[in-house]
Amino acid sequence: MAGSAERSLNQSAALAPRPASPIPDLEFSSLVNISPPEIVRRHSKAWSGLYVETVQVTRRTPFEYGFRAPCHLLIAAELAERYDGETFVEGLPRSTLRDFTQKLTFVPAGYDFRGWQKPRALTRTTYFYIDPRGPLADPELRFGEIEFKPRLFFYDRDLWEIALKLKSQVNPDPMYPQYAEALGIVLTHELARISSDTGLRRPVSRGGLAPWQQKRVAAYIEERLAYDIPLATLAELARLSPYHFSGSFKHSFGLPPHRYHANRRIERAKQLLANREPSITKIALDVGFSETSTFSAAFHRLTGQTPSRYRRNLD
Repeated sequence: MAGSAERSLNQSAALAPRPASPIPDLEFSSLVNISPPEIVRRHSKAWSGLYVETVQVTRRTPFEYGFRAPCHLLIAAELAERYDGETFVEGLPRSTLRDFTQKLTFVPAGYDFRGWQKPRALTRTTYFYIDPRGPLADPELRFGEIEFKPRLFFYDRDLWEIALKLKSQVNPDPMYPQYAEALGIVLTHELARISSDTGLRRPVSRGGLAPWQQKRVAAYIEERLAYDIPLATLAELARLSPYHFSGSFKHSFGLPPHRYHANRRIERAKQLLANREPSITKIALDVGFSETSTFSAAFHRLTGQTPSRYRRNLD
């Protein structure tokens, strides 16, 4: 079956429609191609230089998959059991492993990845497409210059935990994209770490932000509380890389940027709630929440009260 599956995989990959590149800086032709496509349910989210896609197989039907692109691919298999099948990553021996639940696979940019399987369980997998020269990568890391090696069906606790956190940002929509961007920064460092035989030397901490940086960034956030602000934008204001900015910001403010932004939104909401005229729905919109329920949940999480109760207690 492997020979026929491989031939049909190549044919289906050639005939299948190619989705548009989810990362503007990349020009790859497709995501991981799965055939037949109707047996999977896919959800995705894109950030700067990073695209995350969750894939759920909905029927125990034999399927094939294939991928080759100028971006790195990290695969996190949350549930993957098969009666039969084969997986191939260019540069490594083929694997017929039957159970690779909670296993990771890393396919460097330009490498071939393909296989087929007869599933024993409804497979749940997350794909992470990573721009080798993405804007969030720490310049000192030289991520785009690393010669990554392929890895098939391995486990690394730190990398696995980061993968699950990033997956949680796909659906539902994350409230603060800076959190996902910060996780993307950590992901590049973890990939660099596992690629090094001697271990990655972490950059020396530069301490907190200078007073002018604190003032400039805080004012920018305050003026745009109702909007999502990319981490790269804040880092540029401070004239730092996103990686160093994240650490320096937390050192200065005691919170990572996304949490600081969240807290400032709620503080602004408290001020608005003191005025009895605007409705809670309007206040939610004014501080950047598209739904009242999301606003109420965030307000309760930080204050221990719902907005309506907080307003009543002001009497």
